[in-house]
Formats: sequence, structure tokens, C-alpha cells
Amino acid sequence: MKNNASREIILSRISDIKGNRSNKFEQIHFDNTAIYKAVLPDLVSCFKNELESISGKCFLSENQEEQLQQIKSFIENNHLQEVYCRDTNIITELKKRNIPCINDEKSFENMKAGITGCEFLIARTGSVIVTSAGESGRQMNVFPPVHIVIADKSQLLEYPEDALIAIQKKYENSLPSTITTITGPSRTADIEKTLVLGAHGPKEFVIFLRLN
Repeated sequence: MKNNASREIILSRISDIKGNRSNKFEQIHFDNTAIYKAVLPDLVSCFKNELESISGKCFLSENQEEQLQQIKSFIENNHLQEVYCRDTNIITELKKRNIPCINDEKSFENMKAGITGCEFLIARTGSVIVTSAGESGRQMNVFPPVHIVIADKSQLLEYPEDALIAIQKKYENSLPSTITTITGPSRTADIEKTLVLGAHGPKEFVIFLRLN
């Protein structure tokens, strides 16, 4: 009898917690300033500084034409002959400017670099949010030795939770199967505490950010 009474007490407490759960969380208000440093001196500078502090690269441009010319110069200067892209809109713009790219699945494993878009950028951490919803899918975010991301200032947000809220608003009840945060090149220090880039993914992570 005593065991049954204890069981009923426990089940009653669980029921009370479940019943009050939504109300309790509605009363919680997060203060970003208590968790993260302030975004300074501005969104763009903060993103660029944070990304470059973790071995990423960020090129700023005033417009699309300048952005694409920067990409072309980067490809040529780094002798990236096999640049892979699956995004139809990006491919169209690259080909207009004679920027070489391939999208034949037979050439996928031979790529030297991959070009994708992204969902959002996070200024405070220098991170990029990508999902499986676009034409690039999942593979393009982990397979290329050099991952090139094309973005514009409208995608730049302050904090990680801002990006998650934006993703929820954009896709509502049809969230992509994969939502990934990329913060700099792939890295590990598991072996003798020696930092190695490109351990589990791209060795180079390059953002071309358009301001207008």
C-alpha cells in the first residue's frame, strides 16, 4: 500500500509539472547581454573579426558585381580549377562572368572547392547557418576542401537565437531536416593537443559578404 501511495504522489507531481510547463516558460525572458559580449563596433565588423579570429576569411563588397569579381580572383589566385556548385541561381551568375564551375555529379568527389549560399550569418560568433532546404543539400557544407559561401548583409543577425527564430519564421511547420551552424574551418586538437584544420570537413572557410 505504501508503494502505491508513493507512486500516486510521483505521478501527481509529474502531471502538475506537465500542466504548468507552458506557463513557466512563457515567463522566462533571456537577456543576450548576460550571455554574450556586445556586438561591436557594428554587425559587419563584428562578424568579420570573429570569423577571422578562428581562421576563416571574409571578403566585403559593395555590390553583386564586385562580390563576383572577388570570387573570380580568389579562384584564380588559389588555382582552384575544380569548383563545384549545385545552386542554379549561383551557377547562372558565375557563368555570366566566365567564372568556371562544375555541377556534374561524376565530378563531385574531385572538387577542389564548393560554392553555396546560406540561410543566415551570426555576427557575435562569426558563424554561418546552413540547412538542407536549398539545392546545395547537406554534402556541400562538409565535403569541399574549400567552402565558399555567398551572402549579403540582410542575412546578418546578432546572436544564435536570432537565427533560430528567423529559421522558424521562414519555414514555420516545414523545418528542414538539417539545420547546421558552421563556425570557421573544420578543426581538431585531439591528437597531442595540436590544432589541425580540415580534420572533419573543409580546411578553408571563405565568406563573400555583399553590403548592398
